[in-house]
Amino acid sequence: MLLGVLYRLPLAVARAVLVALRGRLCALCWSLAPLSRPLSLPLPGWRRVSTLSAVSPVGPRWERDDDDETSLTPTSVNYHFTRQCNYKCGFCFHTAKTSFVLPLEEAKRGLAMLKEAGMEKINFSGGEPFLQDRGEFVGKLVQFCKQDLKLPSVSIVSNGSLIRERWFKKYGEYLDILAISCDSFDENVNVLIGRGQGKKNHVENLHKLRQWCREYAVAFKINSVINRFNVEEDMNEQIKALNPVRWKVFQCLLIEGENSGEDALREAERFVISDEEFEQFLDRHKDVSCLVPESNQKMRDSYLILDEYMRFLNCRNGRKEPSKSILDVGVEAAIKFSGFDEKMFLKRGGKYVWSKADMKLDW
Repeated sequence: MLLGVLYRLPLAVARAVLVALRGRLCALCWSLAPLSRPLSLPLPGWRRVSTLSAVSPVGPRWERDDDDETSLTPTSVNYHFTRQCNYKCGFCFHTAKTSFVLPLEEAKRGLAMLKEAGMEKINFSGGEPFLQDRGEFVGKLVQFCKQDLKLPSVSIVSNGSLIRERWFKKYGEYLDILAISCDSFDENVNVLIGRGQGKKNHVENLHKLRQWCREYAVAFKINSVINRFNVEEDMNEQIKALNPVRWKVFQCLLIEGENSGEDALREAERFVISDEEFEQFLDRHKDVSCLVPESNQKMRDSYLILDEYMRFLNCRNGRKEPSKSILDVGVEAAIKFSGFDEKMFLKRGGKYVWSKADMKLDW
């Protein structure tokens, strides 16, 4: 029907109608990718033109607002390129809702776009990043970011269970920081949490990875999620012995649709602790010099998260709302939907000495 109407209009008017329709679609849709949701509010950085005119005979339309001064720089980006994982951590807030992984060259194209937009640090995460092609996929991305894009910092967050020494031999020189998730030094607690895999001992593997990081000059970091099962644990001795460059301590966080709610793949409510309990844990470990605490308030809006489709995820409303993919609309347009709080990012110490060349570590 629409095509019939356009056919009967003068060429100039028909062209104006198509332009107007395209503008409205760009402004009112999230993404054509799976799991996207329709917008209920105007697209940030666009304005509504409500008057009828020869240019817009179909009524109100949307156009870019050149006066909009909102400008976010993707200084540090967390790219969750896969949701698949070999562990089943009960509090996981980025669950295996899809098995999609971008083709390698498309992922590289997106990373190059982020570098052009100002990215200085990329962190590869999941899911478990070493599941894809036995670590070759993330290894090639690490090499590309350091060797071709020349990023100051390239890091990975992993549970460590699938990393082999041969990976360090091949890609270690391109990696600045390897962060291993370890929530307890009691193996029974790790099993309760879901961070266990058969006969493999998570804590023993952690020490092996620490040694490989020394041998291959990769800065070693530990991430711990403080929850109902480990909140009373004293980790002072073990952390000081491992001597990571940073010990990131997170408060267990609920994200609707991921680890909370009817459509979630996890039920993390039983892992949640209060703000007071989290502060007590921090106070018990206040003498650990590498401790970097992150409460729910700090964590929710201070990270730039890209999902497997390279869409920024906005967590401000307690769930992950996706932008359009940067591959489709560019970084500048997509990042406006990220909900990113740049001030909180800086306040929580999001920017630090993150290049191993500047750390001057005793490997």
